[in-house]
Amino acid sequence: QSLGTTKKGIGPVYSSKAARSGLRMCDLVSDFDDFSERFKVLANQYKAIYPTLKIDIEGELEKLKGYMEKVKPMVRDGVYFMYEALHGPPKKILVEGANAALLDIDFGTYPFVTSSNCTVGGVCTGLGMPPQNVGEVYGVVKAYTTRVGIGAFPTEQDNEIGELLQQRGKEFGVTTGRKRRCGWLDLVSLRYVYMINGFTALALTKLDILDVFPEIKVGVAYKLDGEIIPHFP
Repeated sequence: QSLGTTKKGIGPVYSSKAARSGLRMCDLVSDFDDFSERFKVLANQYKAIYPTLKIDIEGELEKLKGYMEKVKPMVRDGVYFMYEALHGPPKKILVEGANAALLDIDFGTYPFVTSSNCTVGGVCTGLGMPPQNVGEVYGVVKAYTTRVGIGAFPTEQDNEIGELLQQRGKEFGVTTGRKRRCGWLDLVSLRYVYMINGFTALALTKLDILDVFPEIKVGVAYKLDGEIIPHFP
């Protein structure tokens, strides 16, 4: 069953990371001969699993070598880079996350999620910086709710309202260009996301998109079989 992903290979790459077989940037920039041998082993493993898969191994390696030569001067150990930034001359550090909190692999609407932690904990696991150095946490939420691809969406407006939100808000997926599903602001999921991230402030965006509506609705609770569910399911 499709999960509605962007089909850019993110899931398979994270799978190889969890299996400890994935190739990392340090492998690419340290010893290209060793990297090439490991790449060939991986490629042949995938070809054995997927017989119809065609890989131009030598061609891919040639491209990767070109990329390596370009990026190598910019590669640093992220832990030391962040430590120096945090403990060197005072500066303001802004970390911007990608994807929405409900796409988090652990706390999102599984299985319709991405492969990484895009809640505030991802700052520590992604950058190698300690939790005590996370200062202000700014949540960013639209005045209405959107989603790309399939997955739960209780406040979705699959009607003229949703279409108007989509058109006025120019709601298209950044990677795929797909139309985003649109609906009213879901306060149940917003409260849940706050519990995980502990916002110190909340930025409400695109409020002007709602200017044309005579009535603005928000989702305040979920019901199952006529009974209110006390928390995010």
